[in-house]
Amino acid sequence: MNRYSDIPIRTLPSGRKIYNGVKYPEIPFRDTDFYVIAQEGDRYDLYANQYYRDFSLWWVIPLANPSLSLNSIYPPLGAQIRIPADIPEIISDYNLLNQ
Repeated sequence: MNRYSDIPIRTLPSGRKIYNGVKYPEIPFRDTDFYVIAQEGDRYDLYANQYYRDFSLWWVIPLANPSLSLNSIYPPLGAQIRIPADIPEIISDYNLLNQ
């Protein structure tokens, strides 16, 4: 899944194309969420592949952890990372917000 595939693209006067603002859903805590402690070599895309079988869903994990940044694919060493279990609902909410 390419999270930008349905986001409208706008052309600036300079001719440069940019995506309109992407909106992300709030991800509520669930009893079914998984928790891991980040170790050396961990990456959000590897977690996404392990738990969701889809590398491209890496962005869900830092989004579910407010202290983490979407600007890096690496979690801070030793950080407790919440991995939401209800990925179909998150994807559905994302798609609704970005129609």
